[in-house]
Amino acid sequence: MPVKIYPESVQVKGGFNGGEIVENKPIQVTDDTTKLQPYSNLFYWAHAKANVTSTIGLHPHQAFEIMSFVLKGTIEHYDTKNKTWLPLNAGDVQIIRAGSGISHAEKMNEGAQIFQIWFDPNVAKTFHIPASYNDYTSKDFPVTTQDGLIIKTYKGDNAPIQMESPGVAIREITFEEGEHILELDKQTITSIYLLEGEIALGEKTMLASDFIVVRDESSFNFNAKKTGKFFSITTPAKVPYGTYSERYN
Repeated sequence: MPVKIYPESVQVKGGFNGGEIVENKPIQVTDDTTKLQPYSNLFYWAHAKANVTSTIGLHPHQAFEIMSFVLKGTIEHYDTKNKTWLPLNAGDVQIIRAGSGISHAEKMNEGAQIFQIWFDPNVAKTFHIPASYNDYTSKDFPVTTQDGLIIKTYKGDNAPIQMESPGVAIREITFEEGEHILELDKQTITSIYLLEGEIALGEKTMLASDFIVVRDESSFNFNAKKTGKFFSITTPAKVPYGTYSERYN
């Protein structure tokens, strides 16, 4: 099926510190094969919300590229490369190229919401590259309008984020009510998380926190029943290396 919807109700649930931070995860490696597993070079996607101020303690990462997008509120980040706590505000982004190894901790302040998304950059190579880290503020990212859509580009044309993972484009798209067409490349997969609003896709309806995967399509046509925004990630339909999930799972 070229377009498949994964409602919030079928996504993997998780959390930290006894529910102080809760998550729904449209993509995660899990033994439950009814859940959406990693695909392309997109390995993990979590939407985390802090019910109270809470810290996820120091923990290690290797090889993957780990990106955090602050959707609401504020968070703080510590890692063993910078060795200091650094604040991030709504609209800001951090990328950890975990490489040969890095440990970090995260503090989410009450009311904060983030996406944490992992990409598989060919871990056979990145295991041997020193870890690196960048912060970006909201104003670093270009915003354009296109056929009634307001597009904020995090990764792609004229955007500053550099990644080892090939063929990745990341955008936040704000839309008004009505019919819209988003042009796509059939050689890519487009993953969309609806942050706000309501979208009709034929006879089906997509609500906030629902997730869809679009394959083998030249466009994404949708009817916005309510004004809103979604987060879109484009990745290659075929990755030019064996991914971690293919080789080890």
